[in-house]
Amino acid sequence: MAGIPQANSTFAATYTAPNPRVRIDLNQGWRFVRADVTGAERPGFDDSGWTPVNTPHTWNAVDGADGGNNYYRGVGWYRRHYTAPSELAGKRLYLQFAGVDQVADVWVNGTYLGQHKGGYSRFRFGVTAVLVPGGDNVIAVRVTNAQDTGIAPVSADYTFEGGIYRNVSLWATDNLHVRLEDYAGPGIYLRQSNVTAASATVTVTTKLWNDSNTTRSVVVRSVIADKSGTIVAEARSTAQTVAAATGAEIRQTVGIDSPHLWNGLADPYLYNASVEIHDVTAGADRITDVVTERLGLRSVAVNPDTGFHLNGSRLGLHGVNLHHERAGKGWALTDPEHIQDYDLIRELGANAVRMAHYQHDQKEYELADERGLIVWAEIPLVNSVTNSTAFTAGTQNQLRELIRQNYNHPSIVFWGIGNEQTDYNGTATNTLLASLAGIVESEDPDRLSTYAVRSEDPDNAQAGLHTQTTGFNKYLGWYYGSKDGELGAWADNLHANSPSRMIGISEYGAGANTTQHALNPPRPTPGGSWHPEEYQSLFHEAAWKQLASRPYIWGTFVWAMFDFASDGRNEGSRPGINDKGLVTRDRQIRKDAFYWYKANWASTPTLHITSRRWTQRTDATTEVKVYSNAGQVTATLNGTSLGTLSSSDHIFRWANVTLRPGQNTVTVTATINGSTYTDSVDWTLG
Repeated sequence: MAGIPQANSTFAATYTAPNPRVRIDLNQGWRFVRADVTGAERPGFDDSGWTPVNTPHTWNAVDGADGGNNYYRGVGWYRRHYTAPSELAGKRLYLQFAGVDQVADVWVNGTYLGQHKGGYSRFRFGVTAVLVPGGDNVIAVRVTNAQDTGIAPVSADYTFEGGIYRNVSLWATDNLHVRLEDYAGPGIYLRQSNVTAASATVTVTTKLWNDSNTTRSVVVRSVIADKSGTIVAEARSTAQTVAAATGAEIRQTVGIDSPHLWNGLADPYLYNASVEIHDVTAGADRITDVVTERLGLRSVAVNPDTGFHLNGSRLGLHGVNLHHERAGKGWALTDPEHIQDYDLIRELGANAVRMAHYQHDQKEYELADERGLIVWAEIPLVNSVTNSTAFTAGTQNQLRELIRQNYNHPSIVFWGIGNEQTDYNGTATNTLLASLAGIVESEDPDRLSTYAVRSEDPDNAQAGLHTQTTGFNKYLGWYYGSKDGELGAWADNLHANSPSRMIGISEYGAGANTTQHALNPPRPTPGGSWHPEEYQSLFHEAAWKQLASRPYIWGTFVWAMFDFASDGRNEGSRPGINDKGLVTRDRQIRKDAFYWYKANWASTPTLHITSRRWTQRTDATTEVKVYSNAGQVTATLNGTSLGTLSSSDHIFRWANVTLRPGQNTVTVTATINGSTYTDSVDWTLG
């Protein structure tokens, strides 16, 4: 690679990035009122009667999942006093919000900083001129989640929870720094190209800013280090003059020989890429700012016949859809809760996540990077558009925020521009979607654009016109049609008629209440009160068998990983809940269908008796069904052998088993990878 600085054996030094920046969490000590209050932005306002809270916080953690679709959508105020360290004097100061739903107006010491619209992306305000280091400062935030037809989403099948539901922090930098106000992105952007096992090229774009009152001479040094800290590539720019109150954009390209590739679940290897800003004015050399981003080197592609490819090898993507919500917390999740969610996703054996239907917390993208999950990230353009300048501009802005803020995450492969637009033939809808696809192409031509088509729409709706790949939300066997064979037949027909289309399944699923049970039940009424857990299992058994055998389907995403709040629903005897999760909303119960996928997807030993929560029985004749990745499973009932079964499809079924009155114990054993595993359940007849 002529002209590109190469990694070679001369890089023996290890590297530890300097850290001249200061980050301070501001999550403690807020006061909150769920009302619109006149004068609450004033520093001297008396908020002593307000409720003490910490962020992350939402005011809809309870009423957002109680059914009736009458949860509070209105204004809430947050205030806190904060004494900033006096050492921050002379620094550039930024107040950062990781997520506020959905409109935030922010004041510091009575000075209005501005407004952010859109409930899911990070935003920052410069506070250097108004926040006083060493003094008492008052931060006031007016938040509203009231419906606003000028902001996406206008409607969706989930609760729009209001509040400062992600972290708040204060950042301090030198006057000469990497820019923090580029759509609240990291300010450095790592574009990789020509990635193979032999070599890789990385172009580092640094956006810097000079907030001092004099012209500065600046050098940018970019360093890529491996996991041990050994430098594998670096570049140092020539000195560049940057005038006061202006910025510059520096591009540096380096090559890495024999790179250690980021290879999904098998090996999610991450380098660290650091950019140093050097002030070399008047012969000095002072590091004023450093930003470090993780770098995963990989190549991705989708083929209409063979599906998804990672680093040149086919990888069948099988994953889940994920909402950032849970019982008792709503949207106000902490890092340990995000980690628990991703532990469950990894236990399941999924290798992909669709982060529906909006930008998720940075912690989630970091976890996907670390765990080797392929990510579909998307904006909240759900159901419908508003044909207005404000709606168009705001939606385009949300997409730019999504891409800029998450550009460096190797896990992200797909940028989703929308989901299930009901007016799929509408001029306003398709004009907006075309503009969004264009933004993806201009902002990040190396990743793939995608769109999720509504079940009821024609197969050529919207996404076929705009995006490189297509996802289809197909609920055959739940909302309509049969679970047996129709999904595969539909896919084969679409592939035959449109062989160049890149086809994915963005949603498929069925509801399940873990307290409701029936033996081999027929399809329930989706909006009805009866959602037996066993039907969800039958649905997913049938669906996965059809999907797994069709390699041209580039990805499949179960709807959904967890039950979640959707206050407008009232079904499955669980008002306010979408119950299609493989795990309950409180994360306490892995439903039977979870173990079906674990037996198919995970390499860890799986042996699970289904219908285990159906403890009280009225019919003596039943079946024993087991999900396992063993070759053979042996079952006993009350100590008497039911025999040993072999299976090639991970389902072991003993039919027409007769229970005795009173307690019955079913025990199964299997040898997996040389070790013996046992599972047992107790069922009571009568």
